[in-house]
Amino acid sequence: MTSTDVSKDAEGSGPSGYAAARLRLLTEEARSGPPRRAALAELTDEWLTGLFAAGAEGLRGVSLVAVGGYGRGELSPRSDLDLLLLHDGGDSKAVAALADRIWYPVWDLGLALDHSVRTPAEARRTAGEDLKVQLGLLDARHIAGDLGLTAGLRTSVLADWRNQAPKRLPELQELSAERAERQGELQYLLEPDLKEARGGLRDATILRAVAASWLADAPREGLDGARRRLLDVRDALHLTTGRATDRLSLQEQDQVAAELGLLDADTLLRQVYESARVISYASDVTWREVGRVLRARAVRPRLRAMLGGGAKPVAERSPLAEGVVEQDGEVVLARAARPERDPVLPLRAAAAAAQAGLPLSLHAVRRMAANVRPLPTPWPAEAREQLVTLLGSGRPTVEVWEALEAEGLITHFVPDWERVRCRPQRNAVHIWTVDRHLIETAVRASEFTRRVHRPDLLLVAALLHDIGKGWPGDHSVAGEIIVKDVAARIGFDRDDVTVLSTLVRHHLLLVETATRRDLEDPATVRSVAEAVGSQGTLELLHALTEADALATGPAAWSSWRGSLVADLVKRVGAVLAGDDPAEPEAAAPTAEQERLAIEAIATGSPVLALRAQTEPPAEDQAPGDPEPLGVELLIAVPDQPGVLPAVAGVLAMHRLTVRTAELSALDLPDGVEGAVLLLNWRVAAEYGSLPQAARLRADLVRALDGSLDIAGRLAERDAAYPRRRGVVAPPPRVTVHPAASRLATVIEVRAQDAPGLLFRIGRALEDASVRVRSAHVSTLGANAVDAFYVTGPEGAPLPGEEAAAVARKLEETLRG
Repeated sequence: MTSTDVSKDAEGSGPSGYAAARLRLLTEEARSGPPRRAALAELTDEWLTGLFAAGAEGLRGVSLVAVGGYGRGELSPRSDLDLLLLHDGGDSKAVAALADRIWYPVWDLGLALDHSVRTPAEARRTAGEDLKVQLGLLDARHIAGDLGLTAGLRTSVLADWRNQAPKRLPELQELSAERAERQGELQYLLEPDLKEARGGLRDATILRAVAASWLADAPREGLDGARRRLLDVRDALHLTTGRATDRLSLQEQDQVAAELGLLDADTLLRQVYESARVISYASDVTWREVGRVLRARAVRPRLRAMLGGGAKPVAERSPLAEGVVEQDGEVVLARAARPERDPVLPLRAAAAAAQAGLPLSLHAVRRMAANVRPLPTPWPAEAREQLVTLLGSGRPTVEVWEALEAEGLITHFVPDWERVRCRPQRNAVHIWTVDRHLIETAVRASEFTRRVHRPDLLLVAALLHDIGKGWPGDHSVAGEIIVKDVAARIGFDRDDVTVLSTLVRHHLLLVETATRRDLEDPATVRSVAEAVGSQGTLELLHALTEADALATGPAAWSSWRGSLVADLVKRVGAVLAGDDPAEPEAAAPTAEQERLAIEAIATGSPVLALRAQTEPPAEDQAPGDPEPLGVELLIAVPDQPGVLPAVAGVLAMHRLTVRTAELSALDLPDGVEGAVLLLNWRVAAEYGSLPQAARLRADLVRALDGSLDIAGRLAERDAAYPRRRGVVAPPPRVTVHPAASRLATVIEVRAQDAPGLLFRIGRALEDASVRVRSAHVSTLGANAVDAFYVTGPEGAPLPGEEAAAVARKLEETLRG
């Protein structure tokens, strides 16, 4: 359908003709993107012109003006129509009647309408009071009526904007920052708002407004393309959902990707992130230039007065490094710098900027990118040292790294970076894309450089620990191979390359072992010691583990996890020092355990005690109250079937999260008859405060005698849980780890976390007639990874076939 065909379809046929032509246009497969948006705007212009002409016959001094996105000719399928009926203040009744003749047909078609009726003076006054109105008027476009009236308004609004820019731009920047704080950064969100998030369409429009002020201009390279891609995604989102939405929800991403002809939702998100990154970087550069210009304007009159009125002040330049100086709050190249002859200059300039906490000048980065020379292989020592300095500079590293990446310098130095750049992580625990997570890990690792003997290895391992996520398979295995090549190219010797590859291969080893394995089992400690190999590597791996977790998100690290990892490191360090871990011996019961056991025998029912566990502040923390690690729950119960699922079910009913669980038979004092099971669990309240011990005990008694329907209660609560439409969790997986312990069989469960999961697992293991010695529970976001040390009725590990059968049955139960 050509533009002429569109006009003929709409002409003289009223709302129904326009609606039919609009529908045909939106369902045309051959036309999409900017041509479709422009055609939709043209079709709408023709229709509105007809409505205006029919209602404005004989009326002068009136015009119909498109503003905002419609003014720019960018109509998405479900976009609002932003219209201004402009008049010279004449016949107000006729103008009101004309407005009704235009607005009502729009509403009748179900189109969203943002409308106003104003004189030019009223429009200017409203714009002066409301920044959003002023921004919309900057894109004012004439549709019908008195062209001179529209042109006069455009001229005066632009003049007002330029005159008021020194006052209004800081206000606009502050509003943008507040919006970014509320909406987040588009380039990292799994369900982003394409318009309002930082780096979205709103920011692209604001950059146009800044350019219209003549005060500063955004870097143009890539900006129009980034904006166009986001508009294309919004078009596809409108078409697939049938709604006027800017939120790219998880359940709609596959459909939107298909509408755009993309491979999958990850490819879609990566394009969105890349576009947002271009807009965000352009915004940073532009606002920095606005600040520089406004500061210069404020200072210049005073300087001229001091210099006698005529001389132009010269910006001061302070040396930072060879070929690098500071000027006017930015890092720029020295006049004598020759990037075409100095391949280390980009790294030296970046390190100097990060160390000084200053941004790299856009001009400097572009000049270096245009003249960059390849480094020899291996890199010279200075290049490696400058990279380490950049990575160890803390928070300023992020902004400097982003500047280098925007101009392609990062992939010049580390080509493997391209595979992780803007790569989404569909995991609720991760708050960053892969590449930003790696930089955040380096920033966190810079805080630990005083804890390790080789801070350079720690920082480089932090930068590269997830580099394998750009390849299929286990990212730790792929990363180990990549890092061997990258580290050798950077210039590390053979021994250092071995350490770096070990750190990358095993960067998850400590936290996974500490939270999912029995640290009292010698086999656990020995296996970690064999993988790590040396005290120095263990020290580095400990720091990397913490930096990685802290850079992942708030759910990935806690005092509890930290204490478990520290305990494991201490035990592994002892083995590496030559100590052989002794086989665990049954510890003598404490006085409290003995008291609870005697009471359980005497009453024939469970008894329990709750005790908060805390740790003192770390050495580098300010003194204060100890930080809670959780609550220790001690339960003594006469030996009987069903104890594990009963306890797990009651805790789930009371919204208590289980962190660790140990079960053992307690030897009673002489003269006390009976058998008692002791459960020593660490729990934490999911919401609010802990329930009273008396309530827990009462429900546990009912659970054990069968009068409390735990399964039914949990099912009711599970049915009431909100479900996100379209999000399908991967199926549970149950595996046996035969070499993980000589004392028991280790069965590991990976499943979607849900209320009562531990109850269901415990009941299935109970049905399989196995005994659970201990449970190590780990939950990251929506994923639970639980390890159970089980034995047969006689206390020995399960034979291989029997263990496999138990695992299969448990997996079937959880999938059912």
